[in-house]
Amino acid sequence: MPVARPGITVVRPLCGLEPFSRETLTSTFQIDYPDYEVLFCVAEEQDPILPLARKLVAEHPDRRARVLTGKDKLGENPKLNNMAKGFREARHDHIVFVDSNVFTPPDYLDQLVRTLESGAGMVSAPPIGLAAQGFWAEVECAFLNAYQARMQYTVDTLGFGFAQGKTLFFRREDLAHGGLARLAAEPAEDAAATKMMHAKGRNVRLAGPFPQLIGQRSARQVWMRQVRWARLRRSTFPLHYAAECFAGPIPPLLALLFGLSLLQVDATAFLLAFLMLWYSTEWILCSAAAWPRSLSASLLRDLLLPVLFVAGWAGRSVEWHGHRVRFSEDGAYETQELGS
Repeated sequence: MPVARPGITVVRPLCGLEPFSRETLTSTFQIDYPDYEVLFCVAEEQDPILPLARKLVAEHPDRRARVLTGKDKLGENPKLNNMAKGFREARHDHIVFVDSNVFTPPDYLDQLVRTLESGAGMVSAPPIGLAAQGFWAEVECAFLNAYQARMQYTVDTLGFGFAQGKTLFFRREDLAHGGLARLAAEPAEDAAATKMMHAKGRNVRLAGPFPQLIGQRSARQVWMRQVRWARLRRSTFPLHYAAECFAGPIPPLLALLFGLSLLQVDATAFLLAFLMLWYSTEWILCSAAAWPRSLSASLLRDLLLPVLFVAGWAGRSVEWHGHRVRFSEDGAYETQELGS
């Protein structure tokens, strides 16, 4: 438990009904913390998530909770425009933005406060995919867990942590006086938050991870989500993204085969040993952490990594919750509602 337990405002931006909306939003009211409020933010009055959000607030009269509707115009990021009213209406000086599909465990806020107390300027946390239903959902978990979360925690351990928009926990003073608007400078608010904290000479540290309930996924959903993230990374951190060409087992495997060919050594045994070592370590990690594990899903993920890397460079737009975001060479971006 952290030394101090300050009052916290939990802001959850909502957009549309999701397979586990009731479970994830209900978990917000089950956090074991003495003083926190909940603000559900919805941009449109016609959003189908509104009845559920209002029902859950009514079902938990013991919790200080409200539903806020409408949107500000901080910039082109529709999620940030939805979140802004939550920041403005927050009654506490410690605020956490948490995505609608993150399941918050009872010690969620204690974990965030404890990490902030360690000297962080901002606290974030990657999601861990759970409750996968079907093969493509397992592929999604293979991307989220043993690839992305493992890499993010490795970078955090080395002292180069970066924010992820699933959870953003900070002190109000860090975003007061126009700081929130600065998050609109990038197409992804987590990238902007990372750059803002680093410019102040402050670290972003990781808590968690916290569950994201996956449910069913189609091949197209998995592909489009991964392409969106790849293009956002390429747009916001192009030099870091360039290094992703070395990600996964294919680059070291090719280097191994090339070296063995120069030595004129039969590669069969070395190839099998390499693959067994590579995937056994992932299997052990997932088993120890009680994460979903599927060898076939991990193999497909690793085969897709080079293709995704190329796709990240190949396009200049992404689709997200009914919006198309277009990037330009100078880092600027614009958002357009699909169908408009």
